[in-house]
Amino acid sequence: MTASLTLSPEAQRVLLHLTGQDPAYPDPWPDGSRLTARDLGHLLPLAYRTPGKGSAAFSMRRLVEDEVRQRQPEFTPESCLALYEALVAGLERRKWADLCLAAGALLRCPDGVPTAELAGPARVLTEFMIAAQRLEAPWALLAVAAVAGMGEVTLLADEPAASLAAAERDLVLSFDPVDRALLSETGPGSFGAPPESPDTWERLAQLPAYAAFARTALESAGERLAAIHAGELPFRADKAFGRAEVETLGRAARLALFRDEPWLPELLGKLLSLVAVAPTQAKTPPSQALLFEIARAAERFPTPEVITALRAARAATRHAGVIKQLDRMIKRAEPGLADRVEVALRMPSLGFGPGGRMEVALGSHQAVIAPGESGEFALTWRQGERPVKSLPAAVRKEHPEEVKRLRELVKQVNRQVSTMTRALEAGFAAESTLPYATWLAQVARHPVAEPVAARLIWEIEHAPGEWQATLGAPEEPGVPEDAQVRLWHPARATTDEVFRWRERITEERVRQPFKQAFREVYLLTPAEEGAALSERFAGHVVDYRRLYALLKTRAWQTPMLGPWDGGVEGEATRELGTRVAGDRWRVALHHEYLHDDPGEYALTGRIRFDRHDGGGWREAPPAEVPPLVFSEAMRDVDLFVAVTSIATDPEWADRGQGRHLDYWRETSFGSLAASGEVRRDALARILPRLAVADRCTLDGRFLVVRGDLRTYKIHLGSGNVLMDPGDVYLCVVPERKTDARLFLPFEDDSRLALILSKALLLARDTEITDESILRQIKG
Repeated sequence: MTASLTLSPEAQRVLLHLTGQDPAYPDPWPDGSRLTARDLGHLLPLAYRTPGKGSAAFSMRRLVEDEVRQRQPEFTPESCLALYEALVAGLERRKWADLCLAAGALLRCPDGVPTAELAGPARVLTEFMIAAQRLEAPWALLAVAAVAGMGEVTLLADEPAASLAAAERDLVLSFDPVDRALLSETGPGSFGAPPESPDTWERLAQLPAYAAFARTALESAGERLAAIHAGELPFRADKAFGRAEVETLGRAARLALFRDEPWLPELLGKLLSLVAVAPTQAKTPPSQALLFEIARAAERFPTPEVITALRAARAATRHAGVIKQLDRMIKRAEPGLADRVEVALRMPSLGFGPGGRMEVALGSHQAVIAPGESGEFALTWRQGERPVKSLPAAVRKEHPEEVKRLRELVKQVNRQVSTMTRALEAGFAAESTLPYATWLAQVARHPVAEPVAARLIWEIEHAPGEWQATLGAPEEPGVPEDAQVRLWHPARATTDEVFRWRERITEERVRQPFKQAFREVYLLTPAEEGAALSERFAGHVVDYRRLYALLKTRAWQTPMLGPWDGGVEGEATRELGTRVAGDRWRVALHHEYLHDDPGEYALTGRIRFDRHDGGGWREAPPAEVPPLVFSEAMRDVDLFVAVTSIATDPEWADRGQGRHLDYWRETSFGSLAASGEVRRDALARILPRLAVADRCTLDGRFLVVRGDLRTYKIHLGSGNVLMDPGDVYLCVVPERKTDARLFLPFEDDSRLALILSKALLLARDTEITDESILRQIKG
């Protein structure tokens, strides 16, 4: 074979050491990221044959295998045959064969699968694994068996005839080897297999028989659950479906969500309502496993309808553990809507009229559902033109079912608004756009979406590259239907434009559903411009449990660290996207568990970026990251530090934990991050409107408040307080509740509300009755 002559120079270097032609360790060390997909396909069979440890050949084997696990190798007919022969050769030594790798090669052989040549090795592999009872990868086994021409192989023999898993197996037995291999990609792969092929679900969706099966399987699941609730089938907690059936239904749900089937929302809504609640008073639902599997499917291919249905299931279930898990899964699913702009903003109107208002007459009273100042929908009552403070007794008595329906409707519409809001914000990094006509129908003029859209700044592309910003959705005559619309972001605006929008938002008292006009912008620092990593937020001591919870809330993936969990070091990652470059990006935050401290703390470390180029993830320096992706990633990390740093705990220094006292002092009153700078800008506009405005001034990184007893300096980053004279620390832990009358231009900065509440308290320090605060002030 002369295939080695077509290898890249880097692959030829690896080949020399992998095959023992050069037993010395290479210097410099080969760069695995420079190996092409075909390089990996050629080198992998050789790596699989390489035994032993402690040699240059073994090190090259590990390098090749590591790259294969992260990327998409490509096989020629010759290298595909070489892989099957290598798997056979390794049977005696390993007592096992990686059938996921064998099946995956069938999908990654663009020049055609050499079925006739593979038949012999495939038969050996199949017979060995069946004899050894190694059936942990059933779909891969069926794919390899099909290559061998072994039609008599059957699996899932223990499944009842009525099992949905058995029905799926019977269908797949009619597929050719390559289509069978697609099923192998959908399940957990082996340790050595490459990541799921990027076109797996697209290729599955093109199989009409499997698409039809997906609908039938989900309908059958709904019918079985309905029979359980009707008492026609016995209820057993979490036993409505077997493990294999749950996996089958998970695939069916993923395929239907990927295809965005029009019949799916109604079907899943009914199915989830039945699977989440027992027909008895038992807390455990009929199939907790299926409920979570559908939620995982929603994480992969989210739609507004499935997220709304999951929220409804979460509200209905009685099991506290299920509620907790669904909360986490829904929060991970919602940001994924930003990658599916065509479905993300699709919402039913639910019977609401323009402006999101609905009125229902109930006797002599009217029920009114409408959004309030914050955008959240609420149910109020009127009698004629006179508002009624609470539910009228006559309505409660005469229309109990209608009252119940209206209350549920309020919950449903608020769930929809929450889902849409999260999708819109997540779309910043993806630089999502919509055609003008679609935007008008689904956002600007949609009864439920309009109250949210009216509080956001939008940009319309009137000519190529010429964007004009507008608040809400005023009439725009002459705009073509296909003109693009996107959310305005301060990173794309001039300083003067940002200033004007912040002034207008504050002047008109527009409370935005998330930070937009006052959104932080993070630019590359000189230190980051030529660096491989960012150290901007390294060295912060944070409350680990709070950090872990916040990472999950913001859709970051991370293992639990600690002595009994995932070790003391780890990385939290989040995938981001940009439609401009057509790339996927991933940000990773390294952090270390401080296991020897009293309490549970962590130390933040470097920030790394990876780029997905179709063949896998490759590390990229910060300078190559698109500006919006970089800014949004850094904003998340700044949020984690700002919320979880011990510097934000006003009582931390009093608990006698001296190891990090220097960090606490320095960070509590140190220089401001971008979030603190934006907070100062917001305060500059809010303070003049307060009753205590004449007692408040902004001075650098502090809000200075003049009381009658002392003068106070509130740090704009941590919210901690120093007293003049002498910069004496004042520990103030105000109530968490924010004054509803206090205007804030956005809803997601609790620190701004905290600083304002402290300012209002300390400006009238003679009225303070809390003895613990007074003793410090007068001390």
